[in-house]
Amino acid sequence: MTEILTPRLILRRWNDDDLVPLSEINGDPEVMRWIGDGSVRDLEETAEDLERWEEEWDEEGFGLFAVELLGSGELIGVVGLSVPEYLPEVLPAVEITWRLGRQYWGQGYASEAAHATLEYALQDRGLDRVVAVNRAGNDESENVIRKLGMVPERDTTHPRYGHLLQIHSIDLTEYEA
Repeated sequence: MTEILTPRLILRRWNDDDLVPLSEINGDPEVMRWIGDGSVRDLEETAEDLERWEEEWDEEGFGLFAVELLGSGELIGVVGLSVPEYLPEVLPAVEITWRLGRQYWGQGYASEAAHATLEYALQDRGLDRVVAVNRAGNDESENVIRKLGMVPERDTTHPRYGHLLQIHSIDLTEYEA
């Protein structure tokens, strides 16, 4: 069982109890406005996401973590690694991504979880490069990307939805734990 502890968070694999709280996060239009086409996701779609994420863990040896508060055990969101197959021009690549419930924004949780995930990618999983894909205008995620030490690499257009995406990257030689 892969698990990462930070000062305030536990990053862990998914369990059945995560479905409803993650569905509530995915059902918030403000949370989802920067993801995909901006549509909210219902309980069934969230269950499909969880199944796909667990399959990626099995196939790739990495994936998206459930993020819970260390003290309360409350699920606050998602952070992790995935292969951005929707962007063939950046492949081969592994993307770091995050999504937190709105009530947890602005408290440093995204940066804390993303930093631990980046360290896991570069030091534990042996990846030599990680990218972040940010939709132009999502300043909050841009701030997290900057805190990770990632640098702009290129801009591209989302192949399905047509919006501008900014690709950032960091490699093992640039990373400072």
